[in-house]
Amino acid sequence: MTLRALVVALVLLLTACAGGRLALQAPPVSPATWQQVDAQILRGSSDAREQARVFARGSMEHWRQRVYEQTEEVFIPWFDSYWTQEWLSMRVSWYTLSGSKTDPDASAKRLEAYLQDQYHRRVLAPVAVEIEPNAIAVQATDFYVQLMTTQVLAIAEQYKLPNQQFAQHLEGIGVLEGANLQQLTHVVPTTKVPAYAALLQRLRAGAEASPEGLADVAKATNTKLQGQMTTRGAGSFAAAVAGKIAGPLISLGMAGIRAIAHAGERPDTEAQLRKNLGAAFDQAWFKVLNDPSGGVMAGVYRLADGLEVQLAARSVAQRLENRSGAAGGFSGTMAPIADSRNEHGL
Repeated sequence: MTLRALVVALVLLLTACAGGRLALQAPPVSPATWQQVDAQILRGSSDAREQARVFARGSMEHWRQRVYEQTEEVFIPWFDSYWTQEWLSMRVSWYTLSGSKTDPDASAKRLEAYLQDQYHRRVLAPVAVEIEPNAIAVQATDFYVQLMTTQVLAIAEQYKLPNQQFAQHLEGIGVLEGANLQQLTHVVPTTKVPAYAALLQRLRAGAEASPEGLADVAKATNTKLQGQMTTRGAGSFAAAVAGKIAGPLISLGMAGIRAIAHAGERPDTEAQLRKNLGAAFDQAWFKVLNDPSGGVMAGVYRLADGLEVQLAARSVAQRLENRSGAAGGFSGTMAPIADSRNEHGL
């Protein structure tokens, strides 16, 4: 082969390679298509938010049922047993003697703190081994991200979007401070995204859901035991007057009378306790389900609100740019949209 033939062959080869590279470069996606894509992402986020809420509510229903069962089986029998009431009577006596004279409710407040601790130990902590609101918050947030990942992949397929252009588009949609939609839907596992991992950590460390009805229970118990202290003081005085032999017999007799009286009152006191705890816990449950800043949907709201704020701002900017271009052919650059924090504080 002559030198001239080699040169011609080399030129043809280089031309073919250059043509191949040009053919691989996809044409830019039109602004109208991106507007449709953003609208699809918004609809996907709304749908994912609602599905995450259904999931969170179902999980919270299960948690509430388990707390009710544990309260009925463990806490109420413990609280209303004769010996627990005797022990609480001793604590109330001590609280009264060592309490502040300027605060008449000091004894009830200390009793409430003790009962809250016991409720946590006997009810909330055992149930938390199986299920608890902070874990539900993390699961609901992960579920939202999984649904959005599926939506984003489906949108790319629907519009036949070039991978590189779509990735750049998603990178411009900030969801968290330091995290965009491209990262949340393409990084595996998602916890490798530092901002998202930090969000989940805050959800795990959220405030514990606990009923406040124990305050009413503590006040009623404190009043009841305070009244019994007067009767018991008279019994102790009678035992002291009776002497060394008869005194213990009188004390045992008084204890027996109290045990019989307590057994008779127990159905009514358990019913009242059940009513107070049930009403208070329902309020606590409703708050944990619906509180946007500290409830089980807080993480979902943080992500969905951040995404929707970004896309809404982008849509407004595009409309303004289109109007300016149509009016006077104005062309300019749009300032990047900052990732704003919403009112949920996450």
